[in-house]
Amino acid sequence: MQTAILFGSSLGNTQFVAEKIHKHIPNATCLPVNDLSVAQITSFDNLVLGTSTWGVGNLQDDFELFVDLLLTLDMSKTTFALFGLGDQYTYPDTFCNGMGKLYHLLNDKGWRIVGSTSVDGYDFSESEAQIDEQFVGLALDEDNEPDLSDIRIEKWVKNLPF
Repeated sequence: MQTAILFGSSLGNTQFVAEKIHKHIPNATCLPVNDLSVAQITSFDNLVLGTSTWGVGNLQDDFELFVDLLLTLDMSKTTFALFGLGDQYTYPDTFCNGMGKLYHLLNDKGWRIVGSTSVDGYDFSESEAQIDEQFVGLALDEDNEPDLSDIRIEKWVKNLPF
């Protein structure tokens, strides 16, 4: 089984987190989403996708373009896990919305998404990444709680089925 950690990162935080996740999945490939070919994307059985949230809850720019390509492909045999970065204090009403938007796009295709996490321990008011009492993936706040990221990553990766 081939696994890739794919990320879009404008300021480096998402890349930093992707590299931390890669330490826990050492056999995975870790790549930025800009300039990936269709052959590269479709060669993986598992995709760990990471995006930050920009503006009023949008995907990071590189990731927006990547998703446009991804949605044209047949990824029905691929397992996806998502991680998202947000700022729960400055943007409490759009915390990790980028990850939420990504989830809804993939879910609408009927693709398999794993790795939900509890919303316990976070301080936000709204998120498109929340369904019931769960985030659709791993939510991280590198701006305000970087000290919690390592333990959240470790716990999340242990529960991934790949």
